Amino acid sequence: MTRTLRAWVSPALLGLILGVVMVVIPDSSLKPTDMVLVETRRASSVDVNPDVVWILAVGSDARPGEDLTRARGDALQLVGINSVTGAATAIGIPRDSYVAIPGVGMNRVNAALYYGGPELLAETIGDMVGIDADYVFVTSFKRFQALVDGIGGITVNNPRFFSDPYLKPKGFEEGKIGLRGYTAMAFARVRKGLAAGDFDRSANQQRVMQGIQERLREKSSTPGFLEAGVISAMENLATTSSPSKMFHLAHVVATLRSSKFTMCVVQGSLANVGGASVVLPYLDQARRYGDEARDDATIENC
Repeated sequence: MTRTLRAWVSPALLGLILGVVMVVIPDSSLKPTDMVLVETRRASSVDVNPDVVWILAVGSDARPGEDLTRARGDALQLVGINSVTGAATAIGIPRDSYVAIPGVGMNRVNAALYYGGPELLAETIGDMVGIDADYVFVTSFKRFQALVDGIGGITVNNPRFFSDPYLKPKGFEEGKIGLRGYTAMAFARVRKGLAAGDFDRSANQQRVMQGIQERLREKSSTPGFLEAGVISAMENLATTSSPSKMFHLAHVVATLRSSKFTMCVVQGSLANVGGASVVLPYLDQARRYGDEARDDATIENC
């Protein structure tokens, strides 16, 4: 089958942050290694709609000086984009999900990035969900903050008040709230102040990326906006994609409609393994999400 979209696809960040990469003025204090796009060796046995692209977006927990692609993944979102219908789906994977990592054994899913880089992480999540990502996009949280600031901030609909003594002592109010770079990062990373912990955090990450996409849609009609962003992406992203390919997908992402954007998080039970707190994911649920979304990037309900 000819994969027309995959012939020119480029990156995404934390879901639809792909578009953000393309629209931010370069920050000279950040390096291309702060964002990495890896094309996977996608399983040829999976027969899917050629107009749907799957991108695994990863927020790396790498410390200064560490390899971005060989640290533990702190935010994991598998995002499907349908270029024909304008639909998009994000499947959140709690980072503490205790699963089988090929060639490594049972461990937290985010450890796959540390042990084998983006390819192994994509393979591990592919085994969970039944969808093999076409691309893996990895970014640092410093870069994420710069990207959000670069589009003038975002708005999210926060379902409940929560706070964190370190990242956000005064907390986030319930309702529609505006977020800039740092507060968007904090909103996406807080876990301990949330009733459902890792599951709620993954859902908050999806709210952030929905806010990003809506902001992009607002700005996409500005003359030269996407073109300038492509130049920024080429200067700040470690990828071999051409400017024309990046512009094409940037336009697709920017024109997605939030009404066609579905977001689900793989649930699970809490457990203790070797003294460490982990999540035992409901693999049947993960597979159901994959089966529903694989062909058209749509999930009817979570």
